[in-house]
Amino acid sequence: MHLFSHEESGLKNLLPIDGIVHYYGKTFSTIEAGNYFTELFQNIQWKHDESYIYGKLIITKRKVAWYADDEFEYKYSGTTKKALPFTNELLAIKKMVEEKTGENYNSCLLNLYHNGNEGMGWHSDAEKELKKNAAIASVSFGADRKFLFRHKQSKETIEVQLENGSLLLMKGETQTHWLHRLPATKKIFTGRINLTFRTVIV
Repeated sequence: MHLFSHEESGLKNLLPIDGIVHYYGKTFSTIEAGNYFTELFQNIQWKHDESYIYGKLIITKRKVAWYADDEFEYKYSGTTKKALPFTNELLAIKKMVEEKTGENYNSCLLNLYHNGNEGMGWHSDAEKELKKNAAIASVSFGADRKFLFRHKQSKETIEVQLENGSLLLMKGETQTHWLHRLPATKKIFTGRINLTFRTVIV
């Protein structure tokens, strides 16, 4: 199933069943998004992501960073990451996201995709450190990218185009019943920074 632009979808639930996804569209102006992309690209302590798949260590081209209110530890794909303290830029973005969504977050996982060749496979954000069914807010700066949801049982697929400066919110039972991915593409040559604001159990 293909979704229309955010002007048409508004804040209706983009999922037909078993979860809630709201797409707010462009929440940051083009100038704000460009400035944040530059600041985050230059100042965030990026590292190549590492994960264990079938016991083998995989190092991705994509880079990641983990920031939070406190030195939380976050485990996924067999690796443990320790959070760095929020920067002023991240706090400003977090405040904007919290005001827009009406939710609160205490941490942020950032992903840096250098071009369209870098993506993310099917997964759900359901690690034990995360508060169950809590909202996850996804902010995009840089290249527009296609984002997909797939129901775990029915295999129904939902597609949305994540614009530069946009905000997407996942909550309810979305992570329990749906997978999501960022497919790679050879058509995009510029970078994208994605921020996912989350709630870690403390």
